[in-house]
Amino acid sequence: MKKSLQLIGEYYLLMRQVFQKPDKGRIFWKQYAIESQKLILDSIPIIGIISLFIGAVIVIQTANNMGNPFIPKMYVGYMARECLVLEFCSTMIALVLAGKIGSNIASEIGSMRITEQIDAMDMMGVNSANYLILPKVAASVTLSPFLMLISFVLGLIGGAAIVIFTGIITFSQYIDGLQFAFKVFYIYYSMIKMAVFGFIITSVAAFFGYYATGGSLGVGRSSTKAIVVSSVLILIFDLVLTELIL
Repeated sequence: MKKSLQLIGEYYLLMRQVFQKPDKGRIFWKQYAIESQKLILDSIPIIGIISLFIGAVIVIQTANNMGNPFIPKMYVGYMARECLVLEFCSTMIALVLAGKIGSNIASEIGSMRITEQIDAMDMMGVNSANYLILPKVAASVTLSPFLMLISFVLGLIGGAAIVIFTGIITFSQYIDGLQFAFKVFYIYYSMIKMAVFGFIITSVAAFFGYYATGGSLGVGRSSTKAIVVSSVLILIFDLVLTELIL
């Protein structure tokens, strides 16, 4: 308990350093562009592949479990859409990003810590936490909702592809299901969750990397802790946000 409270206190103090006005706005925006490319744009391929196949799998499983002739087949498309927008494209994608982005950030900043590059920045009067972490957090929070949208669209495309190739239901039934009782608010809800998850992933990973100790083994431990803690927090905040927003 004492160690947990200590970690929370250290995290809070680090975030106070992070969320200060950058010394040079031009440098911040340059780093923001770099981190956007590295953390978000480079994640699109893996997110796209996962979303396509998960969309197809959801359609197959839903269709196979709706054998009752009294249930309209269009509900296959409806259920696929609801599963994707409410949970998969935000929570499941965030868990994937916790492994990809979280380990990247924790190992990068942890390596800088054990090679004393962060200490050198501090000695020169640079706010190292602000310089290293703020662009990552800003890029993740502002752009990760677009990953959710990309995942949602590709998931629906994956479902459509399996419908066309297998004929498990007709394409018109699938489209009717996608359009049935559509609530735009669910898109906003999922985007809000994704933005919060983006903050959790980057800030937690940066925290463990920033305080890494023990050489290369310590960097590995910090990466593992970052993935585990951020994944648990994603699930907790998924519950909290769902209760608050829906």
